[in-house]
Order: sequence, then C-alpha cells, then structure tokens
Amino acid sequence: MPFIRYALIAGLLSSAAFGMVGSFVVVRRISYIAGAVSHAALAGLGGSLYLKVVHEISWVSPLFGATVAALLSAWIIALVNLYAAEREDTIIGAIWAVGMAIGLLFIAKTPGYMDPMSYLFGNILLIGKGDLLLIMVLNLLVVVMVLLFYPQLQAVCFDEPYARTRNVPTGFFMILLVTLTAVTVVLMVSTVGIVMVIAMLTLPAATAGLFARRLSGMMLYGGIICAVSNAAGLYSSYTLDVPTGAMTILVSGGIYVAALSLRSLLRRLRLQRGRSA
Repeated sequence: MPFIRYALIAGLLSSAAFGMVGSFVVVRRISYIAGAVSHAALAGLGGSLYLKVVHEISWVSPLFGATVAALLSAWIIALVNLYAAEREDTIIGAIWAVGMAIGLLFIAKTPGYMDPMSYLFGNILLIGKGDLLLIMVLNLLVVVMVLLFYPQLQAVCFDEPYARTRNVPTGFFMILLVTLTAVTVVLMVSTVGIVMVIAMLTLPAATAGLFARRLSGMMLYGGIICAVSNAAGLYSSYTLDVPTGAMTILVSGGIYVAALSLRSLLRRLRLQRGRSA
C-alpha cells in the first residue's frame, strides 16, 4: 500500500538525520529545547491547515507549516539564550505552551473535522508524495550541514568555553545546532507525532552512546537503531493494527532498556573476572 511505503521511506530517510542530530542533542543535553520546538510545531500545522481550507492556499502543506514554526521557535530560544537576560527555562515553557495553544485554535477554526490527535501522536496516512519530497530535502540539508561543520559542532557540544578561546563563533554554531534540531524534529512529526518525536530524537542516540567510544560512532549506531525502530514499529503496527507512532517509540524504548541491561551485565562479568584474576 502506498501510504505504508511512504511511511517506511520517510522513516528510513530521516534515520540518518536523527542519528546525527540526536547525538548532538544528547551530548549537549538540550532535549528540553527539542521538546519545546516539537510542540511549537503544532502552531505551524494548525496554521497551514487553516490557510489551506479557509483561504484555499493549496501549496501550504502541514509539514511545511510545521517546519516554519519549528524554525522560528528554535531561533527565538537560541537568541534569547545568547543575547537576552530572560531566563531560558521561562522562554522555553512559554513557546512550548503558546505554540500548542495557537495550533489548537487554528485547528478549531478550520471547517470540517480535523483531529489534532493525528498530529500529536502521528498518523502515517498524513504522508504523501509532496511530504516525502520535503522530507528528502530536509534530511539531505541536515546531513550536509553536519558533515560540513562537524568539528565546530562537536567543540560546541563538548567544551563550549574552550571553543570560544579558540575563536570559534560559538553563538553562530549554537544557533545552527538548534536549527538542525528543529528541522530534524519535523522529519518524524507525521509518523510518531509531536508529543513522541522527542523520544525518537534521544532514545536511539542514548542507546548508541552506551557502547560508542566516539561521537561519530554514536551517530552511526544511532542512525541504525532509529532505522530499525522505524521499520519494526511500522511492521508491528500493521500486523497488530495499532498506532504506528506508539509502536515505534515502544520498540525504540525496548532497544534502549535491552542495551542498558546488556551493558550492566557486561560490567558485572568484567568485575567478576577481575576479582577472580
């Protein structure tokens, strides 16, 4: 069925971006920013639906609106963090709540039945050919930018004060990092939804971080784990007739718990061998 193929392709394509950017998010510990951006994307989703139905602007897709809203919210958070005296957690909470409120109001004022649950928790039926093309472009953009500025982004994530002493424009690369995070969040909104996309951004990377010794390895393993979670979640949801987003997150969470248990077991075995030796 076409919509299943579209969902599978979207999940596999976005895995590369999620493995890369998710590793930066986990290492830099900015998952709270990603959460605010993902929830603020609902404003763009609702606004695009309103423009498309009420004002008949056909080229405005929900995914395009989500991209615009996510980028705007990410830039506001980054600029406030860098240049304003306002508390960062305050602006994050405001964008998180206001973005969702605006999105729900737009959906409520759009004629016809618009189910916000499809956008909050994902719906593979929302992915069309146009959305798939946008996902491909966004994914390529994220991968290229990470490859081009990998050393600078790595420096900002691990030791920002030292990077500043080396004349690295840390402010610019912090803005670039939250921009890439916003774009990556949009890639999986259609399949796992706004509420659960933060889990896909952090769980595969966190799982990879349990065993990877280098950031590049963490990115590679995280991308593979994300691809496996997407494929397994899609297959199991089709087989069991349950929501795809929930199954994808459940698979990803199960992999993380299994990896955490395996690492603990390996540590105990090493300790026992060391004591016996």
